[in-house]
This record gives sequence, C-alpha cells and structure tokens, in this order.
Amino acid sequence: MAGAAARAGQQAHGTGLLLSLGVLAGVACANVEAPPGGPPDAQPPALVRVAPESGAVVPSLKDAVVLQFDEVIDEMGGGGGGGARFGGGGAAGLDGQILLSPVTGDVEVSWRRTAIGVKPREGWRRGRVYRLELLPGIRDLRGNRLGDGRVVVFSTGPAIPSAVVSGTALDWTGQRALAQGLIRVAPHGDTTGYLARVDSAGGFHVAAIPPGDYVVHALRDENGNRRLDRREAYDSALVRIDSSATTILWAFVHDTAGPRLRSADPVDSVTFRLVFARHLDPSDRLDTARVRLLALPDSTPVPVALVLLPAQYDSLTARERAAADSARRAQGDTAGARAPGAPAAAAAGGPGAAKPRPAPAQPPAAGVPEAAGARGAAAKGTPAAVAPSDTAALRRLLAQRPVPFDRLVVRVRQPLAADARFLVRVTGARNLNGAVADGQAVLTMPKRAAPRDTTPPP
Repeated sequence: MAGAAARAGQQAHGTGLLLSLGVLAGVACANVEAPPGGPPDAQPPALVRVAPESGAVVPSLKDAVVLQFDEVIDEMGGGGGGGARFGGGGAAGLDGQILLSPVTGDVEVSWRRTAIGVKPREGWRRGRVYRLELLPGIRDLRGNRLGDGRVVVFSTGPAIPSAVVSGTALDWTGQRALAQGLIRVAPHGDTTGYLARVDSAGGFHVAAIPPGDYVVHALRDENGNRRLDRREAYDSALVRIDSSATTILWAFVHDTAGPRLRSADPVDSVTFRLVFARHLDPSDRLDTARVRLLALPDSTPVPVALVLLPAQYDSLTARERAAADSARRAQGDTAGARAPGAPAAAAAGGPGAAKPRPAPAQPPAAGVPEAAGARGAAAKGTPAAVAPSDTAALRRLLAQRPVPFDRLVVRVRQPLAADARFLVRVTGARNLNGAVADGQAVLTMPKRAAPRDTTPPP
C-alpha cells in the first residue's frame, strides 16, 4: 500500500515536471514570435527625455544623466560592451555611442532597458560645464537604427557659455576628410577638453564652451579609445576663442625619425621608382644632387637625369606617347602620298625609310602639376571624397597645400644593363614634420627575356 502510494507520488511529480517544461517551452516559443496586431515596427527608437535637460544648471548633481527612449533599446548598442575611457570606451557597445567631456577618467555607461545612464567615475565636478553627445547608431531590439545624434550641455555651477569653435579636419596624406576623426578642444596648458566627432565631410562644431585660449586636436582614432596613440594621424592648432573661431586641421602621422627608403623598383631600362616608408615634405623637392646611383660591385657612378613626382612622370610619358603617335600618323600620311614608283618599303617606313625623330620631351616644371594630387590619389586607390555634395568644398580646402608624396620616379641617361644590381642613395629626405634622414636601397634590373624559338617543328 505504501509502495503504491510512493509510485503514485512519483508519477504525479513527473507529470507536474512535464507540464512545467511544456509551459516554459510554450513561453519560449511565444517570445520568438512576432507580436500580433499589424505590420512589424520599422521605426528607430526616439529619444524622448534627457535629465537634466540641455541648458540646465545643477550645482548639486550626483546621479547619472538619463537618456530616456520610447522603447527598449539594444543593450549591446554598436555590438559590444565594456568600460569607457575619456568620454567613452572602444567603438563597441553603448559606451561607444556616448561622448562625455570634459572628464579625466573612466565614464560609466549603464543600460536600463528604455534608458541609458551616464556618469563619470570621478563624479560630477562643481563649477564645470559638461558636454554629452549621443552619437548616431542606437538600435532597438528589432535592429532599427537611430540615424541622428544629440548634444546635451549642462552645468554644475556657472552659466552656460556661448563660445563656439568649428572647422574641418582633413587627412592630408589621404587627400580626403579625416575618417574616424575625433576632435578634442582643451584649454591651453591642459589635457582635459571637450570631445566631438568629425562628420562625413570632415566638419566639426563644438558649442557652449567658455571663452579662452584652446589647443584644438584632430586625430584619427583608429582603435576607438579616444586617445592619441603612436602611429595615429593627428594635427593641432592653438586657437583663441572669444565668441567664435574656425580652423582647418591637416592630420598626418608624426614621426620623430626621418623617412626611410623602403625599396627601389625598376620600371623600364632607364626608369626606376623609389618608395619611402612615410610621406615626404612636398615643399622640399629631392633633385639629382641628392639621388645617386652606383653600379655594383665596383660602385661606379651612373648619371641621373631626372627625379620626378609620379604625376610628373605620368605627364612626361603621356607627352612621349603623343609624340610617338603623331610620328606614326605622319609616316602613314607620307606613305599614302608617295610618288608613283617609289619603293613601298621606304614609303611604309621599311628598311629604306628615314626614321623620324620625335621631339625630345622636356621635363615638367619643378612644381606639382595642376590636379597632380587627384591623379596620385586615384593611382593609389584613395577615395576622392566622402560624398558628391562635399567634393567641391573638400577640393578647395585640399588645394591650399601641396600634396604629400611617398614615391619618386628616377630616370637615368643611358639604359641600365639587364640582370645588373645598383645601389641607390638618397640624402636629406624630409618627412612632413621636418625629420630628416638618409637612405639607401638596392635596385635589381630584371633579366633580359630569352628570344622565342620560331623554328617550325620538323
């Protein structure tokens, strides 16, 4: 009797467990189904409230700033998480969508289903004006993305100021707007400043900052840590801001060592190309006195005729091709108008014909030809601009400085021997921030191609 009761209890327990699992499974299945009642939601989340609101003065602020949305947002934000550093962390997660400045340490960014909380780990400092920028990219649970950002300015003491600094950040060597650009506007003598992102056209605008002398930095924040790291391109300018100021920043990688000569590559029997590890100062042109060629193994000097920019070399070869084409057309016209009885071979430029001499090509002017930068960028696969509407304005700005180059083309007076080796020496090459270095590389000419065997098979 007791055994039967025990078996009955076990069966009841098993039945209850199965029912519980079934209910959980049903709930799980219900959760993955689309909600009933109309088409799926395709609208991005909307920011409906910020506390404290923009323009507020809150001397005793202690809690986190709250960004309230009209629906639940994706906790992963841009696809990750983690702590924020100097106004936000890496490019992933909700912290990657927030810029809080000025702060000197970490920023805590928390997810609250329909809201984001933001607070500096050091706490809110009294007597400071804060700038919080929500970057585009917040998503809801369906993946709908908020395309617009929002800037909130509030104070823990002083009145909200009205000074503004704006401008354009350019990638000087890439000849385009500064991609992944971050702006830092710090008081002169201080490293803590206001942060802002560069837009797709390279523009930036930082408003509501106190008047004064500022150092404006533009940096290509490749790893998303919002700090200047080694090998990241940047530029800076000292700006005095009374009510408003504008500046243009030309970002490039700053090297303390001079440019290293990376390689010397043959182009044809009288031409070779020099490739440097970094871009050279376009205002300091290397000439034949600073580029030497020595035949190995006995270091016999080989005369150098020209040292050209790639765009100048392209212009020179285009003129040479045009002259050769003109000579061939002239030969054809002469052949068509030859006197009766004239030898066909001579008229057609055969063995009996006098070969025309094309006019010697003159080297281009020492300066960079017009539109040389555009041709050079196209040859290296560099995007010309970020958007058609921004192209003209970017071109006008980029035209204010000569285009940096990391390659040169060298021509010699006599053809170089096939399968021979030469030492190329460059002296006094200067990079964009003025560091100078000498360099050398070995040039190896290719072997002469073996003649094809035209003997018919037996």
